[in-house]
Amino acid sequence: MKDKHSGNDVHDHNHDGIFGEKTALYYAVLAGVFFVAGLLFKFTTDFPEWTWRYSYYATYFFGGYFASLEAIEKIRKGEFEIDFLMIVAALGAAYIGEWGEGALLLFLFSLGHALENHAMDKAKKAIRALGDLSPKTAWLKTADAIKEVSVDALRVRDVIIVKPHSKISADGVIIKGNSSINEAAITGESMPVDKWAIDKLGNTSDFDTLDKKNIVFTGTMNGDTAIEVMVLKLKEDSTIARLIKMVSEVETKKSPTQRLTKKFEKRFVPSVIILVLILCFGYVVLDETIDESLYRAISVLVAASPCALAISTPSAVLSGVARAARGGVLIKGGRALEDLGSLTTMAFDKTGTLTEGKPKLTHVKTFKEFDEKEFLQLVVAVERLSNHPLAKAIVKGVKEQYGTQANGEASNITAIQGKGIKAHYQGATVFIGNEALMKEQQLAISEAILSHKNNLFKNGHTVMLVAYKNEIIGLLSLMDVPRATAKNTLAKLRELGIKRMVMLTGDHQNVGDSIGQEIGMTEVQGNLLPEDKVSAIEKLKQTDAKVAMVGDGVNDAPAMAMSTVSIAMGAAGSDVALEIADVALMSDKIEKLPFVIALSRASKNIIKQNLWISMGVVTLLIPATIMGWASIGVAVAMHEGSTLVVVFNALRLLRFKDNFK
Repeated sequence: MKDKHSGNDVHDHNHDGIFGEKTALYYAVLAGVFFVAGLLFKFTTDFPEWTWRYSYYATYFFGGYFASLEAIEKIRKGEFEIDFLMIVAALGAAYIGEWGEGALLLFLFSLGHALENHAMDKAKKAIRALGDLSPKTAWLKTADAIKEVSVDALRVRDVIIVKPHSKISADGVIIKGNSSINEAAITGESMPVDKWAIDKLGNTSDFDTLDKKNIVFTGTMNGDTAIEVMVLKLKEDSTIARLIKMVSEVETKKSPTQRLTKKFEKRFVPSVIILVLILCFGYVVLDETIDESLYRAISVLVAASPCALAISTPSAVLSGVARAARGGVLIKGGRALEDLGSLTTMAFDKTGTLTEGKPKLTHVKTFKEFDEKEFLQLVVAVERLSNHPLAKAIVKGVKEQYGTQANGEASNITAIQGKGIKAHYQGATVFIGNEALMKEQQLAISEAILSHKNNLFKNGHTVMLVAYKNEIIGLLSLMDVPRATAKNTLAKLRELGIKRMVMLTGDHQNVGDSIGQEIGMTEVQGNLLPEDKVSAIEKLKQTDAKVAMVGDGVNDAPAMAMSTVSIAMGAAGSDVALEIADVALMSDKIEKLPFVIALSRASKNIIKQNLWISMGVVTLLIPATIMGWASIGVAVAMHEGSTLVVVFNALRLLRFKDNFK
């Protein structure tokens, strides 16, 4: 026998009828009306017997209609479920002449499940609402016209016009115009993000490799300026479509508690059937009639049905996942949700996760009383000729922090592999690079210079010496600086019960130590190759059973796969991250982590509450019905009541507040 919640574990029956999608609810109400009428006809009036009998018959019809359809459907598949048990119980009550008890059973059962389906649909609508974000049409730009077409007609590399204050119809890259885009539908961030046209598109159509400042997502809202977008993903492949698909698949991914309750039900339900069959023959050993034994057996059958138990976990999982999706977080199933709710250890990649992921100019120091402004003008003149990422970071940093521009032209720039660069500036040679380059050019490095360089290096900085006219005139240092929100985020995680936070980085140990100390990491492991990170996760799992790994979902894929829960940041622009991660933060903001952990902990607490409620009611009702203290009416009222309680308790997660912004 399988209960009503098998399959996807949440009622998803088609109850449409003459009243539309609310037919089941209207039928339950009609069952109630006829039940009350039957009571009045039988106990408070002098109407003939047929009036109350036909009222109860009508209650049986309206209250048992959908339950009978579902029971027949399951029986054809060789399965038995709670609907079948309730129909049998109602017919048994009629058989022994307790039409009123049977009518009450079917009325409360149909009303309870109609309300349950209606309540659960709130959680499902929260997910389906994501689909409404996608526009149905787009303005397609062709060689000779602009015309409105269905988004289904769009093809990769088509160009669409997005008007001001309208939704974007396809994932793509901006090729003309600049605008501020509200990406709340995808990332959960309320502040608009500035986007502008790509400089050179070339032949690429790889959405994932493009800079996020140039790409836009389906369903997001354009700002004040019209833009032209080249389509890079079809409707079915868009980020929002994939998000909806993955969230919708959550019900098929059972949590540990769901699997445990399923195992329990497989043993519990047959035991109940055996008990009920035995009770049917209670008159053999007890001083009671056959009808009294059957009544007791029917009461126990109703009391022991594990409906609330079956719905307790799926309802909480569905509500938790739906709430997370509204906040720009994709949680793939109950297992990830429950594991996040109980773990106390998290591992983090450094670059791009805890840090900005881009080097920034941190120190400028001149020697030999060289003028700082002239020094910076020299540096910009030389470095702007280089395409090296560090050179670009230096030029950007000097301009932003000091407002200095080049004064004069550098020329004849030459890259010296692994050491630095050489150039000519105002009639003399300039070297910018590491200590090895200076020694190779036989340039003297004083103890003061060496001490200054080493102090910066120990604190995680990349240091470059600058030589001009055969002497070292200054140094520059760069560093991948921590995110501004990293320290506060880790502090909030600690408050939520994350006791151990470990940085896993391929950088030098001193670089990791410096950043880790600044933001409050528990421990730092540096000089790690990808396979070393996998080993590190394995060791953490030996001491802490559950470990989450936070990374970009691409470079850290092996370590994330080894972790209990993998969390990918900035997944909105990465198909790879969406695929491999158990939890995907659609925005590139680490400050979303406390919200995810807090929501998961709240979900786990509600699952525990639901289990106690459902099991508590069954534990009380079975002995109460066996001893004859509770009638069929009381049993079905408490049975359906407990089912509604656990569902509405789970729906509280939809109102979970993000107090960590």
